[in-house]
Amino acid sequence: MPKKPSKRPIITLTSDFGYKDHYVSAMKAVILEVVPEVRFIDISHDIEPQDIMAGAWVIKNSAFLYPPGTIHLGVIDPGVGTSRKPIIVRIKDQVFVGPDNGLFSLAIEEGDYEVYELTNPEYRRKSLSNTFHGRDIFAPAAAHAASGVDLNKFGPPIDELTTYRWATPISDAEGIQGWVVHIDYFGNLITNIPVSIIRNLKNSRDFKIYVGNTIFKNIVRTFGEVADGEPAALIGSSDMLEIVINKGNAAEMLSVIKGAPVSIIYQK
Repeated sequence: MPKKPSKRPIITLTSDFGYKDHYVSAMKAVILEVVPEVRFIDISHDIEPQDIMAGAWVIKNSAFLYPPGTIHLGVIDPGVGTSRKPIIVRIKDQVFVGPDNGLFSLAIEEGDYEVYELTNPEYRRKSLSNTFHGRDIFAPAAAHAASGVDLNKFGPPIDELTTYRWATPISDAEGIQGWVVHIDYFGNLITNIPVSIIRNLKNSRDFKIYVGNTIFKNIVRTFGEVADGEPAALIGSSDMLEIVINKGNAAEMLSVIKGAPVSIIYQK
């Protein structure tokens, strides 16, 4: 079913700012000066500090569900004040504002994109802090984009973004080697092994999955197929293999951290 444009402009916000300080509120205040009718959606402000790829994962898995023309403001910016560029990007029917540091790496996998550097002083605050571009550059740009300013007005085009990629699973005659690439709020271990590999695997041969000191002999459909407190392997909502605990925290209970190997070994 086609998505319908929103009657009011929408700006989503994703950051590693948390809720203890004034940073999120300050960005919203700057936006409201330009576009007071805006609808704010807070995707997350609990990204681990400076974890660019965690932010990239959260943005990619939420942004493209929004109505056409939604503006996505992302600020996980450990290089604030350095030579990294502030940018605005259109990907499909969505617009993204933030630092050119890999934050939109996963989003651009969704389709063709156009990107511009945020250099036009008309669309930023007059006084710029060296440490808070979220307030002084990104929030004003997001607001003006939401009010209808064409992206090419913000500054010159950029040919290529700074990008990072999840490591690709390694497959050979012995099996598949993947890694935990994200741990969500519930402690679910999200791997870089996509459903396409798992679908072929389930239809072709017996296997075992090794994660830390835990072995899985099958992949279940949902949490409730194992007892409370028991671990399971399943395909999560992002269509990736996940290791979970029914009513528990897999990262804590299995003592597994981000980057840990996940091995699928074929049984002879």
